[in-house]
This record gives sequence, C-alpha cells and structure tokens, in this order.
Amino acid sequence: MASGKFQRAIDEEQGRLAEMAEAAIPALPDPRAAGTKRPKGRAAKVKARLKGKAADLHGPSPNSATNLFIADIALRGGAAVARRAVEHALLGKAYAPRKATAILKGRSLGESLAHGLLARVALTSVPGAIVVVGGLAAKTLYDRSRARKAKAQGQRQLDDMADDGTKDW
Repeated sequence: MASGKFQRAIDEEQGRLAEMAEAAIPALPDPRAAGTKRPKGRAAKVKARLKGKAADLHGPSPNSATNLFIADIALRGGAAVARRAVEHALLGKAYAPRKATAILKGRSLGESLAHGLLARVALTSVPGAIVVVGGLAAKTLYDRSRARKAKAQGQRQLDDMADDGTKDW
C-alpha cells in the first residue's frame, strides 16, 4: 500500500479525473422516466449493462499507481524492442546478422550512457533538442567531408566493437 501523502495524492487525482469524466459525458436518460423506451431483447440488455461511466473504467489494477507502473514497463519494453530492431536493420544493410549482433553487444557502458543522456536532453527541452540535432548534423557533415577517412575509422571502431561483443566473460 502507498504511504499517506502518496495515497492521498492518488485519491485526489482519481477524484479529479472522475469529476472531469462526469462533466464530459452527459448523463444517460432514466429508463423509468416518461417518454423513454426500455431496451428490449437480450442484445439490448447486454449493451445497456456494458455501458459505464469513464470513472468506473480502470486498468488491470484498481490502484492507479500500479496501472502507471504497468504502462511504464510496457512502453519502455516496446521502445527497447523497437530500438534493437532499428539498430539491427541499420547494421544489417552492410554486415552479416552475427556481426551486427556482435557490434551491438560490443558497445561500452560509457557509449550507452552517453547515447541515453543525449536522447534524454533532446527529449526534455527544445533548446536541448536543437543542440543535439545541431551536433549530429555537424558530425554528419564533417564525416561526409572526410568520407574516405571517416569510413575507414568507422570500420575500425565497429570491428573493435564486434571483437568486444564476441568475447565470453
């Protein structure tokens, strides 16, 4: 169970969301009121029973913090799978699948942290995004101006990473 302040914050947020949902969804007419028709038939009864208010809809757990945790894990997992697929696709054009896997495994912890940090900076602020994208554009233009040297240097770095990725620790 969540601590007192945390649980109160969750309860307040759920109450606020319930109020917003009730305000956004007009109330259904009372079937007992004059001038309204009652649903007839099994399908109409099932349909009427399935209708609910938005505040009654929950995720897999009645606890909002747990639902947020589940969503966070699902999104991060999906992003990791997508990232691996894109990395393999980019390396797969020029390298065999085994070598591409070895290259990806051969990345150092510093490289992974730097890439994650740059992505975080680019995603959290517009100036950060401008700086990161500008830096990547400058690096790309620099590499293109020195294409032969950059290709040889990149090939050496990837070979070193592949060697590091095939070592058994």
